[in-house]
Order: sequence, then C-alpha cells, then structure tokens
Amino acid sequence: METIEFTATIKGGVIEIPEEYRDRLNPSVRVIVFNEEEDQKADIIGQLLEHPLKVKDFRPLSREDAHARK
Repeated sequence: METIEFTATIKGGVIEIPEEYRDRLNPSVRVIVFNEEEDQKADIIGQLLEHPLKVKDFRPLSREDAHARK
C-alpha cells in the first residue's frame, strides 16, 4: 500500500486528487480525512510549548503558592 498526503479544499462534497497523483492511484482507495482547523485547535498546547509566550515581569508560582488555599 502506498500513502500519499496532500491538502485539498472540499468543493460541493468533492475532494479533487492533484494531477500529479492521479495516475498512481487505483479506482479504489481508502480515504482518511483530518480537519486541519480542528487539529490546530487541539494542538495549542504543543504550539505553546514550542513557542512560549513572553510576558514582561512574569514570575512562575512557587510550589507553596500553587497549592495555597485562599
């Protein structure tokens, strides 16, 4: 089995296979769809870990502050 990945826009319920891949595919294929917008929302933690926000005068909580009950 060969795996091909590409990004496409759905038009009228149809996903168009890019020209460069058409001759490599059989009439029967398995399709898995990942909604990129949802993936981006779900991966915000990963994005923040890779690119942390810089906040002026930031001071992380101490262990005591984090567990203090007020």
